[in-house]
Amino acid sequence: MRGEISTDLQRARDLVMLHGWNATSYQIVNPGIERWFSTSGDAVVGYVRKKGVRVIAGPPICELDRLGDVVAEWESACAASGDRICYFGAAGRIEGLFRANPCYSFVLLGAQPVWAPAAWTSIIERDGSLRAQLNRARNKGVRVEEWPAKKATSNEELKRILREWLETRGLPPLHFLVEPETLAFLEDRRIFVAVRGSEPVGFTVLSPVPKRNGWLTEQFPRGRSAPNGTVETLMDAAVNAVARDGADYLTMGLVPLSSRLPDLAETQRWLTFLLHWVRLHGRRFYNFDGLEWFKAKFHPDSWEPIYAVSKEPKVSVRTLYAIAAAFSESPPPIALAKGMAKAAKQEISWLFRR
Repeated sequence: MRGEISTDLQRARDLVMLHGWNATSYQIVNPGIERWFSTSGDAVVGYVRKKGVRVIAGPPICELDRLGDVVAEWESACAASGDRICYFGAAGRIEGLFRANPCYSFVLLGAQPVWAPAAWTSIIERDGSLRAQLNRARNKGVRVEEWPAKKATSNEELKRILREWLETRGLPPLHFLVEPETLAFLEDRRIFVAVRGSEPVGFTVLSPVPKRNGWLTEQFPRGRSAPNGTVETLMDAAVNAVARDGADYLTMGLVPLSSRLPDLAETQRWLTFLLHWVRLHGRRFYNFDGLEWFKAKFHPDSWEPIYAVSKEPKVSVRTLYAIAAAFSESPPPIALAKGMAKAAKQEISWLFRR
């Protein structure tokens, strides 16, 4: 497979597998991501450029003791091109580097749930509702198989499941750090497929978090014929598998605007109001509460705060627009209009069914 991908992509992949600490580090191999390499070749930054803002996929990927120097070199390159900078999905290391610097502003985006895979079995033993969901799927004949990359890559059945799942989403498909089209590049990922009889009905993809000896669950697409409990069964099989292999860390990724953590005191009032408004009124397009409830029901050990860190004393509207544009194929107003049209079509469909 190495001969089938570009040298640029392979260099990025190799650096991620050496130094990737952030949960979303591996996402820089996704389509549509640009990559910058340090002059010494020991660091990489994945980003998209929108409205003169470079929206970075987490922190630079490098050795920890090189982080300050790499940030300085990267930001110098951005300044030379006149671009602003926003580190999206930042956590831990990059937060510590910038927290006391008044040139940077922070926005708490939400939180991601974290588990120690070795303790997973005890979680299932304590929760009767999770066991009931596993039993429902098992009684419907659902079993989970781990597929090798060669079998899963661009598999037509899995692509069908992904299409059916995306049709149920309130917004058009998002990209950047939540890229759904991962089936074309599974070199280091693990893929678990729920099968009923001989028919795949759902799957989950895990991407590596090498420096934490862990994994990120990227998505849980399920087809129209997937029985209740399919997603829980996939999660159970995946966590047990990585636990057997000695993994120390697993996360299901960001819950945007999570209520698990308080807002940062230094966030501008208008921005705090906007984020609360989006959580309250954006449910038609994105079910924030439902996503948080779904991930919380697996009883994570902890919730890690996730930030956007912008190199400006106060986060600007331009930066927020650039972040929104990074996740959508169309300009944000057009993406929102498409989402509204899709929501209206769905509600009309529900009305006729009633």
